[in-house]
Amino acid sequence: VIVLDEAQAIKNMETKRSRAAMSLTGRFKLLTTGTPIENNLGELWNLFNFIIPGLLGSLESFNQRFGIPIERYGDQAARKKLRKLIRPFILRRLKAQVLEELPSRTEITLQVELNDEELAFYEAVRRQALENIAFDNKISVGPGRGKTEPRVSTGKNNGKIYTVKILAEIMKLRRACCNPKLVMPETEIESSKLLLFEKVVDELLENRHKALVFSQFVGHLQIIRSFLDEKKIEYRYLDGATPVKNREKEVAAFQAGQGDLFLISLKAGGLGLNLTAADYVIHMDPWWNPAVEDQASDRAHRIGQVHPVTIYRLIAKHTIEEKIVRLHQEKRDLANSLLAGTELSRKISVEELLNLIREE
Repeated sequence: VIVLDEAQAIKNMETKRSRAAMSLTGRFKLLTTGTPIENNLGELWNLFNFIIPGLLGSLESFNQRFGIPIERYGDQAARKKLRKLIRPFILRRLKAQVLEELPSRTEITLQVELNDEELAFYEAVRRQALENIAFDNKISVGPGRGKTEPRVSTGKNNGKIYTVKILAEIMKLRRACCNPKLVMPETEIESSKLLLFEKVVDELLENRHKALVFSQFVGHLQIIRSFLDEKKIEYRYLDGATPVKNREKEVAAFQAGQGDLFLISLKAGGLGLNLTAADYVIHMDPWWNPAVEDQASDRAHRIGQVHPVTIYRLIAKHTIEEKIVRLHQEKRDLANSLLAGTELSRKISVEELLNLIREE
């Protein structure tokens, strides 16, 4: 018998981990995962390629029959066929069904009002991003929608290199939303998000709460660490570079009451941690896929938790962060469509990536 827990770890067929898993042989195989689809249907294909090789055909034929029709064109007939094909092999249980004793969970979005300097800085980074994309791809830049904003036309140049360049510019914009220092270390511009974080933390500590603090950017966590050191607030810390032994020590210390906050990089701390000593979770920046955020939040909202859990998401107003949050529902639909029968969203296109950078 072969059991893969957190099976989304083999979602990418190109990874060594996936190839190693595929080399295992056994009479019976079982996968357990809270996120069978994080980004696209190709991930689901790879999971089934492990447990029932051949059921969904080759990846090429799967994409022709299901991937492209469903993700690109919203083909409901193809979706129903795929759902019917895989349904006998899926046992789905929601947390609400199996953990009725868990306390309540409340999610709150905190809107961050950027100051004038931050807004001007963000706008400069945004416009430079459009200029860079246009220049790098030799695309004409002209007035856009009645303003002097660069107009970027994707044309036929929508390959992988082009997409990577757009994503790089988007990443810079997302950093600018968190703290201008993440884009320009020498700047003296004050971070409104850090100020709101300070206000939230002061209130939590005053009422004797403990919180997990997640960010996708290690640099952002480093800034928060310096801030907490100045305020002499005790905390624990974990990112992808933390050795396994130290990771266990940090978790044990926090669970034993040593530290009011636990700073964790989102991808490093989203799985395998029991941190029920915290009853608050703070997401400093939105991740592309809400399923990853949810798994991170579940470090506190899990068996052993006896207090209601509150989850804060800090979102910078009038920025790309608001647009990413709007995409979250589509991502939730992607995961639910084949498991619960709701509509399936399509893959995000190059044009939609560009719209994340453009003005409303």
